[in-house]
Amino acid sequence: MSEPLPQHLTMTVDDVLNWLKSNPDFLKKHPEAIDYLIAPKEENGRKVADFQSYMIERLKADKTEAVEVAKGVVETARNNMNNQSRIHKAVLRLLEAISFDEFIQTLTTDITNLLDVDITTLVVEADGREIPHIHTNGIRIVPEGTIDNWMNGKNALLQDDISGIEVIYGSGATLVRSQALVRIDISMHTPPAILAFGSRDPHLFSAGQGTEQVSFLARVVERQLRTWLMLP
Repeated sequence: MSEPLPQHLTMTVDDVLNWLKSNPDFLKKHPEAIDYLIAPKEENGRKVADFQSYMIERLKADKTEAVEVAKGVVETARNNMNNQSRIHKAVLRLLEAISFDEFIQTLTTDITNLLDVDITTLVVEADGREIPHIHTNGIRIVPEGTIDNWMNGKNALLQDDISGIEVIYGSGATLVRSQALVRIDISMHTPPAILAFGSRDPHLFSAGQGTEQVSFLARVVERQLRTWLMLP
């Protein structure tokens, strides 16, 4: 049990008031101190009324902030569920393809609509090796080393407020203002490749977003490509 403070250290009401007068910005610097105070029930002059108003405004601000945070959480959850549903539909559509040409057509056309982006392309490096169906409409070819240079060691790259790259999007490059590039590891016997999604919305894709959903789609695509091309 703690011992009582010596008499000369006992703090009086005047001590508190004098200290507060000397430190008028105390509550501004330490707003949490409000939580330890009990507001008077009656107005005893302007300063009491102002103090009560301050507390009321703070409570309103706290409530507003809490509501906005809750809305943000709900909106994020709703968007995640919506994106997940789109990805699932895209995967099912890809699995329904009955030929390689139809698979590429689905990937570059149907998936674009399902994911609500403006353009989707499959980009493959040309390194001199013969790649089956490499010239199928919808597949874009880039020089060796290009993809590694773009991806800079990353498996997925989300960028906002950009100008589209013609070698990726062709004539549709002028539309692209944000993009998602996802590496596709088709096989150890094939050169590097990426799946590219471009949007005219400059903020549809950005670096702070998660890549789990689009990466899952990429894993499905690479497995399907492996199957269609009969690669190990």
